[in-house]
Amino acid sequence: MPSRPAPRRRTTALVLTVGLFGLVAGFAAIGHGAATAAESSGPVDVLYAGSLVTVMNGALGPAFDGATHHTFNGVPGGSTALASQIKGRTTLADVFISASPAVDATLEREVNGSWVAWYATFATSPLVLAYNPASSFAAQLRTKPWYDVVTQPGFLLGRTDPATDPKGKLAVEALDRGAAAEKLPALTAITASTAGVFPEETLVGRLQSGQLDAGFFYSSEAIPAGLPIVSLGPIHLDATYTVTVLKGAPHARAAAVFVSYLLGREGRAILRRDGLTVVSPPSVHDPTKVPPALKESLHLP
Repeated sequence: MPSRPAPRRRTTALVLTVGLFGLVAGFAAIGHGAATAAESSGPVDVLYAGSLVTVMNGALGPAFDGATHHTFNGVPGGSTALASQIKGRTTLADVFISASPAVDATLEREVNGSWVAWYATFATSPLVLAYNPASSFAAQLRTKPWYDVVTQPGFLLGRTDPATDPKGKLAVEALDRGAAAEKLPALTAITASTAGVFPEETLVGRLQSGQLDAGFFYSSEAIPAGLPIVSLGPIHLDATYTVTVLKGAPHARAAAVFVSYLLGREGRAILRRDGLTVVSPPSVHDPTKVPPALKESLHLP
């Protein structure tokens, strides 16, 4: 039986009895910020890219709860791995936030279960090298090219699995580009090894605890975590964050409220504060399939 994301914390739900007319009218009102009492509480289950753990759990989730009286139940993970859970029906969720539009494409069309009918690109974040300031290599990372430092003996470099996470793919691409540009086969050798490959949601903690000297992160992870970063120079790679409401969302009304909050003034301010570049207005893939309750938030007619 499919599981639902575990609640981040428990709240007391408000249970009301409403008629059919009230349900229909209330759903239409969500897009205009006039939710009825029956729709002003309850959970929303969100599967989201693990690179947004700090943003979601530390800022946006609690802010959303306080502003709407809904309960944000978030489960982070590699975007590709989360898509596999959705497609395999092992996890039920309302909202999916990916770090790559390519992942959304794997959930589109009938052959893939038609889990995603539309999605909106709402933010981007550059790939950087973040490091532990207590590392014995920290001084070199501040003064030398990153590719000369990470190839030194004893350097512990962290990244995510390219098979389950878009950031892992970008890290491999960055290493391959660096190897070609600087003629450093040692960079290619890093991609051929599984050493230093960890789940996305644990990578920041491993770096902070000293288990790694540095790792590939998005700025949206490094900045709110207070980690010093090093630019990859001419290698420009980015996360492209998208959001959608999944087919058959158990809490469709709450999902619409969450997406509206994420894309609204308060949500955008939180994203900017935590190092993301906000796409405003959001870029919508297949706008004809966006539900009426979200057209206003997505600036659609």
